[in-house]
Amino acid sequence: METLFIADDEISIRQGLKYIIDWEALGFSLCGEAANGEDALAGILALRPSLVMLDVKMPKMHGIEVINRAREAGYQGKCIILSGYSDFKYAQEAIRNGVSFYLTKPIDEEELYAAVREIRETLSTEKQKSRHLASYKSKAKNIVLHELLTNTLDAPLTEDDITHFHLQADTYQIVICEDFHKHSVNAPYTFADLLKVINRENNIFEHLEIDNKDVVLLKGSHGLHKLNDFLKHYEERPIQEGSPMESMFLTYGRPVTELTDVHLSYEDASVLLNRRFFCRQGQHALGYEMLPGASLEEPNSPPLYDFLALSEESLSEFSKQFTDYIQSYNRAMIADTLHELESGLLKSSKEIKEIKLFLTDLYLQTKEAINRSHTAAEIPFMSNSAVIEFIERRNYLYEILHFLSEQFEMIMNAIGNPSKDTVIYDVLFYIDHNFRDNIKLETIAPLFGYNSAYLGKIFNRLVGESFNSYIDHKRIDHSKELLLEDKLKVYEIAEQVGYKNVDYFHKKFRKYVGQSPAEFRKAAENK
Repeated sequence: METLFIADDEISIRQGLKYIIDWEALGFSLCGEAANGEDALAGILALRPSLVMLDVKMPKMHGIEVINRAREAGYQGKCIILSGYSDFKYAQEAIRNGVSFYLTKPIDEEELYAAVREIRETLSTEKQKSRHLASYKSKAKNIVLHELLTNTLDAPLTEDDITHFHLQADTYQIVICEDFHKHSVNAPYTFADLLKVINRENNIFEHLEIDNKDVVLLKGSHGLHKLNDFLKHYEERPIQEGSPMESMFLTYGRPVTELTDVHLSYEDASVLLNRRFFCRQGQHALGYEMLPGASLEEPNSPPLYDFLALSEESLSEFSKQFTDYIQSYNRAMIADTLHELESGLLKSSKEIKEIKLFLTDLYLQTKEAINRSHTAAEIPFMSNSAVIEFIERRNYLYEILHFLSEQFEMIMNAIGNPSKDTVIYDVLFYIDHNFRDNIKLETIAPLFGYNSAYLGKIFNRLVGESFNSYIDHKRIDHSKELLLEDKLKVYEIAEQVGYKNVDYFHKKFRKYVGQSPAEFRKAAENK
């Protein structure tokens, strides 16, 4: 018999749920109930019921938070959320947190019966599988590895086990490989494929799949060196079309010296998969050094400070700033504020879904404020639902910020009509803040309400040189500053100023400076 726990602040609802269907016939018995969120959480953790039915809106703690905290504490039972709100946001949040069904009040008897019956069948199937797996006395190697990485081994491996499974090594490290393009079904290469080519004996790594993730366990110093060599190779030169790295995205955890600690490296790499949202455009790897928070060598360090609080206060503040800058056609401050926002979010420990919701609300609040101030303007706003869906579907932060930038530019063009003389200063400001990117006249001209040919003529007349020449000068001037600092290698400087090909950077530098970057740096050092 499975167990049932009911939580609702209305006693009539709780009583009704007890008798609305024949629970015993469906294989359930009531083990407890609660009238508020705190009692519900305590009851769930104490009783570990097979099924929980709880209301979204309860005193002391909302139903979604109860489920979140219960999951964090290890509760794995099934959940049905009840709500008087047919709001999509609640349903979406419930599904994300492993809720089996989301039912709206008043409860439909047939709908509830069908949901409970499906859950009962799922529980039966899961228990059958569990009993089946438990009957095996000898586990396969991939199962042992899975349990090592997820820290779920029933008992520590003996030395004989380690020898038997060929897991002896002085150091270990986890690499997780995803398809770079995310939506591709069959990536041409994985990291394991490359290792097989260079290591035919297959003694420096183990390869397995965990939760649909392609996982590699590197064994020994030689294996770790292969990873470092691989990463260094692609850091030092642009990723070419058709190269193995083009199709891959890698995350790697900390190296560990004990097999029992390998789960820590796996946890690092798994966390970094979620941090992919913060990657730069075209970035193909994230390592444990890029994890937010304190040093991994200091486990007792204080938790990460959130440099940007995703609060109602900060939301209102950013929305007001953008509204003011849009109405004053201040593109410079819009760009600066977007950069400030990005910097804060990069240092934040908030969940990706929280960040997306914050940015969605930021846009919608700004849109509402502009509409209030410019009722007569014909502004081609996207619908709220389209904006919500667009942001929800973005894989990267830079995509969302670029969208906001484009939308703010569109609004300014709709509510005002700056002259060609004033707009050129806005173009220059845009270049000064974005010359590191692959900006072209054809792509930025529409942002300022001009076609590229006409804007190019205006630019040449007012600035005294072509658009491309100005960008080259800006990049070369900045590269000279970086060369004088003597901290970065030439290829690193080339990439930082916007030249993906270091040979092309050398050619441009010599053209405008009259000497190579190395000669320039040496001459500066001799002064």
